[in-house]
Amino acid sequence: MKKYTLGLICLIVASFQMNAQKPIIYTSSEILSQIKKLSIIGSVLYIAAHPDDENTKLLAYLSNEKKYRTGYLSLTRGDGGQNLIGDEQGVELGLIRTQELLAARRIDGAEQFFSSAFDFGYSKNPEEALSIWNHDQLLSDVVWVIRKFRPDIIICRFPTTGEGGHGQHTASAILAEEAFDAAADTTKFKEQFLQGVSVWQAKRLLWNTFNFGTVNTQKEDQIKIDIGTFNPLLGKGYGEIAAESRSQHKSQGFGVSAQRGSSIEYFKTIKGTSPVNELFDGIQSNWNRFLKDSTRLIKDIFDLEDKSPWQLFPSQNIQNRIDSLVIKFNPEKPYESINQLLSLYNLLFNQQAKFLSPLSVWSNIKCHEIASLIEKCGGFYMEATTTTPKIVIGDSVYLNYSFINRSNIKIDKADVNFNGHKYIFDISKYNQSINKMDTLFVDSNEKIAQPYWLNNKIKNGCYQIASYNDLGNPESEMKCASFYLNISGTPLFYEKNLNYKYTDPIKGEIYQPVTYIPAVYLEPNQSLVIKKGSQKPSITLTITANRNITLRSFKANDKELLLNTMLKLRKNEKKEFRVLLEDGLTKFSAFEDSTQFDQYVKEINYDHIPSITYFKDAEVNCKYIKVNIGKKKIGYIEGAGDKVDESLSQIGYDVVLLKKENITTEYLKQFNAIVTGIRAYNTNDWMNEVYDILMNYIKQGGILLAQYNTNNQIGPLKVKIGPYPFNISRNRVTDEKANVKILNEKASIFNYPNKIDNSDFEDWVQERSIYHATDIDSHYEKLISMHDSNEKDDDGSIIMAKFGRGKFIYTGLSLFRQLPSGVSGAYRLFANLINAE
Repeated sequence: MKKYTLGLICLIVASFQMNAQKPIIYTSSEILSQIKKLSIIGSVLYIAAHPDDENTKLLAYLSNEKKYRTGYLSLTRGDGGQNLIGDEQGVELGLIRTQELLAARRIDGAEQFFSSAFDFGYSKNPEEALSIWNHDQLLSDVVWVIRKFRPDIIICRFPTTGEGGHGQHTASAILAEEAFDAAADTTKFKEQFLQGVSVWQAKRLLWNTFNFGTVNTQKEDQIKIDIGTFNPLLGKGYGEIAAESRSQHKSQGFGVSAQRGSSIEYFKTIKGTSPVNELFDGIQSNWNRFLKDSTRLIKDIFDLEDKSPWQLFPSQNIQNRIDSLVIKFNPEKPYESINQLLSLYNLLFNQQAKFLSPLSVWSNIKCHEIASLIEKCGGFYMEATTTTPKIVIGDSVYLNYSFINRSNIKIDKADVNFNGHKYIFDISKYNQSINKMDTLFVDSNEKIAQPYWLNNKIKNGCYQIASYNDLGNPESEMKCASFYLNISGTPLFYEKNLNYKYTDPIKGEIYQPVTYIPAVYLEPNQSLVIKKGSQKPSITLTITANRNITLRSFKANDKELLLNTMLKLRKNEKKEFRVLLEDGLTKFSAFEDSTQFDQYVKEINYDHIPSITYFKDAEVNCKYIKVNIGKKKIGYIEGAGDKVDESLSQIGYDVVLLKKENITTEYLKQFNAIVTGIRAYNTNDWMNEVYDILMNYIKQGGILLAQYNTNNQIGPLKVKIGPYPFNISRNRVTDEKANVKILNEKASIFNYPNKIDNSDFEDWVQERSIYHATDIDSHYEKLISMHDSNEKDDDGSIIMAKFGRGKFIYTGLSLFRQLPSGVSGAYRLFANLINAE
């Protein structure tokens, strides 16, 4: 027989890498738990619509108690949600929530997958969701993940019948049900078979029923599993692990307290065979599941008559070896298990995996697990780092490779390879840090480190993902250094992300992702410019050189701006240009010979996730908006995060951000209106302390405009908002094109300083409104009504009351989305709201 090569193993180990993080310290009890997991051959895929839809307690239980390979497929990245920690919306919020999900998975032990769906916001039914999304594209995505992950069981968070509320929730269940069959159909998405997958039939599709508020879908005739058990090896119950995992969804305000003790989950069979007592009833979840196929294949290969395949290797039965590993494991000397692990490793890959095709997928999965266990048992430390977070394409960078053997295990050879640069470590010393310095020139053909789903424009409600190599993955493949160890003649390969490492005087040692960046940034100071008259507006465009460079051309659309000259820039030098804009979209580009530069870098930084870097096109949209702004001086109280204040400044308002200490009767006299940002009353506990001051401001003739707030478990409303009572509901109008009925055409907010009519509600984005007022006191006037298809009119999106000589207004209109998008009518309406008479 030909000797089995380990090329595939390298790929498998690399595929399990996650984003930059401080190295995890594994205890012996955690290592023992992972050794036990080697016995388990079984996988579960959980499917829902958004980050935070997943049942984290169930994922933690399946991954750590039952030790199944467990994955979560979120159709979207949560781009259309709200943001409680900053002003990022849309794509930027999706980037944040992607990393929050990965942080959660690092805690509960599951793997993370995504489809190409863009979260366009709340939808009330699946028909709306699937009319915006490209149904066939998403079905193909889900089928791809199923065929690649090969789950024995698929579990939906939501049903197809609508009890999950959100239309995208229901759509996720519909797609999961269709994909359950389509993944096993040789006529469906046949192009996928050219990408290394084959048909796959999961054994059953289950619905994880729930009891959410007033909606209880759990029944006693459903299968019940107690997942509230305590794991003594981890020192935690699954309710405790789940709380830590779920609390990573910080942008959604999903911090939760730990639950301890019994916790029953309910399941209903949707397709396939029904379990009776356990989710895996009738499914063999150990190595014996391959025994029948193994016997047939070995007999075919070796022309055996009556021998069992295990008679070929009587002393090497896989399960027996794992059992022996568990029994002999010494928590004080975990490295003593390495020889046994090496023996199991060689058994799987040097002998059986060559010809036992049913074992091929699981052999490679277990290869990764065993290699990882050898690393942990040996205390081997390997890292590749830089002294800079950004590597410039076409420039040089300094790298450091480190290796330490902190065990008594003899390593025959150790080296590292990065981009063809190979270094051999001197491994003669025990527990000594061995470092290799390297200078790497980054080829000019290298690609920037853009998240793969942002490489193309969104179309038909979906990201356009060019490669199956990316599809389903939580993030782009990172640059890795390949570490090679040879122990007792067994070669082992470890892929380690290239990270930026530094020491913060407060936070200590920090690891962050490394980003490949272009040689030049072209960054306009605004991406949207509002033009109010005939005069051409201008913007400042900054060219930043990330290395020494000579630019031979610099253009705005097709207009050359350098005018027969060259622009020479030193590394880190910046050059500003003042550019007059034409109406519409202006795209900027610069050229070094034939290399084009037309982007700039954006960063998102929060302590609970790795730094996020992505690139935006160097372009500016100039929009003409006919708007009279009226009185100009505005005070703005920030809430959860929006860009309304910036948008108001663009059209000429003098906006002053107000803090608690500024809100005094005397200080507020200078303002014509006070505006509260979205969720200001949810996020600022001190708003109750300034209530009387704000009410007095209204009495003296001021206008207080309160943008939407929530009143639920995520954002409870603990303070009074207006001068008269009203409550905040979850009512909303999700159709951004819904007809708007003006209830009182003579009201000042429809007449001054701009005349408002139905044309001002054209071209809105994502939604009309959210979190309407309800139970409204009779002092308030309701100003508009609207509704989604097949629903009754709702008149709670704008309410106004006179109080003293001034006005109080509450609105759930999604003006915080419309203004940054340049919606003309939204600017005109906002101007009227803060000039109400």
